[in-house]
Amino acid sequence: MKTIAIIGAGPVGLACASWILHKKPDAKVHLYDRLSSSDDAVAQGDSRGLAVSQGSHLLLKTIGAWPNLSPAIHTIHVSHRGHFGRAIVRREELQQDALGHIVRYADIHLSLRHALQKIAAHSPNFQWHHDQKIDALDTSNLADVIIHAEGGLFKQQDWQEIYRDYQQSAIVGWVKMNQANHHMAWERFTHEGPLALLPSHKGPEYLNLVWCGSPEESDRRLQLNASAFLSELQTSFGSRAGTFLEASELRSYSLGLNARKKIIDKNEVWIGNAAQTMHPVAGQGLNLGLRDAHTLADVLTESDNVSEALQRYQELRKRDRNTTITTTDFLARIFTSKLKPVIWARGIALSSLQLMPPIKQGLTRQMMFGQR
Repeated sequence: MKTIAIIGAGPVGLACASWILHKKPDAKVHLYDRLSSSDDAVAQGDSRGLAVSQGSHLLLKTIGAWPNLSPAIHTIHVSHRGHFGRAIVRREELQQDALGHIVRYADIHLSLRHALQKIAAHSPNFQWHHDQKIDALDTSNLADVIIHAEGGLFKQQDWQEIYRDYQQSAIVGWVKMNQANHHMAWERFTHEGPLALLPSHKGPEYLNLVWCGSPEESDRRLQLNASAFLSELQTSFGSRAGTFLEASELRSYSLGLNARKKIIDKNEVWIGNAAQTMHPVAGQGLNLGLRDAHTLADVLTESDNVSEALQRYQELRKRDRNTTITTTDFLARIFTSKLKPVIWARGIALSSLQLMPPIKQGLTRQMMFGQR
């Protein structure tokens, strides 16, 4: 029986371990976690709201890893500030309970930790190594299969392959509105980049904020007093979602694309952010990583031949991975261009989507379930 080492115990690494053990309880899996066994650091950690697609929701439910606080998205409203063109997607069009959900990073991290603990109780060959110095780990003779799931954020990675710095930062946090916005997600494209308002675990009067702009503008906005920040946000977004009353837990992240050309090498494989980091414009980063983990768990539990299993994994992931990376990169660039022909083309594209439901539904299904 082959030994599997998973380096990194963020959501993607935890999900991969859980799916392997769920499918094959006697699998020899070693999980290397930089955190301690206590949940305190996770619970007090990253509070960003992440977009979790309906496809990821269904996958996570198979291992009992779905957080309680996960407001659903029923409608997505996409518009183009200062120009014509908009598109609206409703769950009824795709005959789904939801188009997706918004989950705090800390909540999904905790849910996956607890799910793995329950599965591990019936997995005698599983070992969870806590307090590990992940970056200094010697992988030369660690296991028969080495899964790299310790990704990190853009500009925090020590490798660059397919690389693009969008010269953008995203301000994230939460805002309070003067009205309830039940199950609504808003994405408004401005001359600086996308500005998204997403459902929040705090209630319908609150929304998660993702405001993309140049690093200089993002830094300047973070230095503004509360009143000035809210005033600029109101001007940029408009009044569709109501009046902004409060903003909190604001911080910024650099945005870019960094993807590996090869995701397998001998007995090693890279998944999630260890394989690719992307712009948040389409909310695909975590979802692509979870599809990586689920497919890898499938092939590793179906075959004892490591080389064949990893080759099979690479083949199965090629289309979805390439399509998602290419689409996200295209959207990130096309919706920040200031060229007038491109601006007009954006408006036409949004209007066309609204007027051609089959194309709109096909694109939405791609974002929900990946390229299959």
